[in-house]
Amino acid sequence: MAMPFSSDPKQTSSRRNFIRNSVLAAGGLLIVPRHVLGGKGYVAPSDQLTVAAIGAGGKARENLTLTTRKGGARIVALCDVDDRQSVWARSQFPKASYYHDFRIMLEKEEQHIDAVIITTPDHMHAVQALPAIKMGKHVYLEKPLTHDIAEARLLTQAAAKYKVVTQMGNQGSSGKATRLVETWIQKGIIGKVQRVHVWTNRPVWPQGIIRPDSAAAIPSELKWDLWLGTAPEKNYFPGLIPANWRGWVDYGTGALGDMGCHFLDVPFRALKLGYPSAVECSVGSVYSGFFQQLDHPESYPPSSKIHLQFHNKVHDIPVEIIWYDGGILPNRPVELLPDEPMGEMDGGMIFEGTDGKLMAGLFGRNPTLLPTSRMKDIRLPEPDRPLVENDWNGHQQQWVDACKQGYGAYTSSSFDEAGPLTEMVLMGNLAVLSYMMRTKNSTGGFDFPGRKQLLWNGEEMKITNFNEANRFVKRTYRGNWDVHL
Repeated sequence: MAMPFSSDPKQTSSRRNFIRNSVLAAGGLLIVPRHVLGGKGYVAPSDQLTVAAIGAGGKARENLTLTTRKGGARIVALCDVDDRQSVWARSQFPKASYYHDFRIMLEKEEQHIDAVIITTPDHMHAVQALPAIKMGKHVYLEKPLTHDIAEARLLTQAAAKYKVVTQMGNQGSSGKATRLVETWIQKGIIGKVQRVHVWTNRPVWPQGIIRPDSAAAIPSELKWDLWLGTAPEKNYFPGLIPANWRGWVDYGTGALGDMGCHFLDVPFRALKLGYPSAVECSVGSVYSGFFQQLDHPESYPPSSKIHLQFHNKVHDIPVEIIWYDGGILPNRPVELLPDEPMGEMDGGMIFEGTDGKLMAGLFGRNPTLLPTSRMKDIRLPEPDRPLVENDWNGHQQQWVDACKQGYGAYTSSSFDEAGPLTEMVLMGNLAVLSYMMRTKNSTGGFDFPGRKQLLWNGEEMKITNFNEANRFVKRTYRGNWDVHL
């Protein structure tokens, strides 16, 4: 049952129209500094951004902590479909209303909130963000922005139409490392970039597996129908929640969706990439016996390698982005000495240019020219893009500050950037799902028609040479769930 924040319209009005820094004393107007009234560092309620959280467990703990750490934002409403996951948030923000259904929360709290933070499984992102945007609420949405390409395009358009401040939760976009790589590439330090290799150690959760057939008892704390939301109606099974949903096609976006918005953000910005022109892939297989390959269309494969073709707008040449996950790595650069590490534990990236190579880790961390001895002999430029206080840990606070300034204020990963980036990432998944597609042939066996290069018309959001793959551009929602501008 919800604990009401305030339903008094006079209180709401006074919060929004408070006459700042003034008190009436001794029959006259006396200006008193706020810290005298509330102590050093005190921020008056009238100066705070009021925030509702959809999703109150897991990553939400970090998002809520960093959003409120400077006192500029106040959490006034919480929503989660799993009471086990929301224990910490409810204890940390005891005055906040608590709901299970985000639709009810938005309806009841519309007059009390300025903004919404969404930290939920990927398949619910679009249907939760869009109504908040249409209410004029600023939105912080975890990565990837959406579950399918059409949703990403829709949220990008919605944010512009309703003029709200947005931020996707790829914190590296606010880090100095991302900006360093971006600047070095755009200043031509390694010449014209022709190819970029990007890899991750994900998945670190189960993938390439068969969904359990038998139904299990649904925990009493979990509102399963609300958790399923837009996804097909299927049985609950242990281990799916809180994090292993990432590997299932109905709910998550796999290793690429999880880490692509962190890694691929760097070349996306550095080379000013738009929509890809083509994509192809290969995936790892799992076998249960000799020549008996597991059929796992509901789960992403254990590993994949994806080739995306773009136009490098910075250097006006074609560029290929190659993604590797599940333990697959690119060839080791000949410029790297035998004992020098390639990337980091989480993965890495290598830019190949006409005048050299650049290697970096997650978020573009520890960027270095290859061979590494070049770093001693060259003076490298500092970033051009605005820096964020406290580096990427200030990602949430940057959004809070921008919300107070209003639409048009700068955020590192606003939806006009994050939307096209997410489309790039999800194009890889479209190729993977097409690759795994099976159709029965005339002999009773199976063909794999998706194993080809897919040509993409980005403006029309359409595969032009294999119509069957277009089913993955926009999925079909369950029941009455819908999104529209």
